[in-house]
Amino acid sequence: MGPPGPQGPPGPPGSQGPKGEKGHKGEKGEKGSKGENGEPGTQGPPGPLGPPGPKGLKGQQGYPGPKGTPGIQGPPGPCGPPGPSGSKGAKGERGPSGPPGPTGNKGSPGMKGDIGPQGPCGPPGPSGPPGPAGNQGPKGYKANTFQFLWNVGQKFYVSNKDSGSFETAVEFCSQQGLELALPQNEDENSKLMEVFGDAFKDVWISVNNKTAEGKFHVDMNNQRLTFTKWEKGQPGDSIQHTGCTVMTGNGLWRVMHDCFSDAFIVCQL
Repeated sequence: MGPPGPQGPPGPPGSQGPKGEKGHKGEKGEKGSKGENGEPGTQGPPGPLGPPGPKGLKGQQGYPGPKGTPGIQGPPGPCGPPGPSGSKGAKGERGPSGPPGPTGNKGSPGMKGDIGPQGPCGPPGPSGPPGPAGNQGPKGYKANTFQFLWNVGQKFYVSNKDSGSFETAVEFCSQQGLELALPQNEDENSKLMEVFGDAFKDVWISVNNKTAEGKFHVDMNNQRLTFTKWEKGQPGDSIQHTGCTVMTGNGLWRVMHDCFSDAFIVCQL
């Protein structure tokens, strides 16, 4: 036999044979060196939402944001409790007058008031027809029977310069057919003030001593006084029932509580 000839070309692949048995696991090889990073791949779709993480620490306070636009007004809240009373405010201006109210029921009559002052004299009326002749009057009184005589206008003041109580003065003048002195104007008042030059000059005058007769508004004949010259505060409210009037040395009138005091007795005619 001669030597083998040259190797022929490979034959066509045969059909796959049956799978052989698994071989034994080989030993772990050494760790290879890290390969170079590959190019990043395209972004994948977002994964499913994970569970919430633990609460983080409180961060620093941020800067206040811009003021927002006001919202629509909400409904009014419930009424709160009343607050404390405030201080009194200044007096307001007077408001306009309201309409008149309905007429009330007629009240009961009030107490009778004091007699008012005499009104001014009216013009003189026409002369009336002559009246019938009167009875003969009492015999005239001689003024010269007194120690002192003073004339003022149509009036005469007469006196013996005696003094006594108010009752004594009224009784004395009445017994003489005269009246207790009572000035009717400023001249007569001034003349009566000059009657005596003594330091004590109080003179009884004819003013009614009963408050029930008009509270010293009338004379002893119950005629309304047309002239008065009371001291300030006279006649006082302290006179409850009676009081008698003197003219003092300064020409002013004063009501005395004690009608038994001494004062000069001067009559007039």
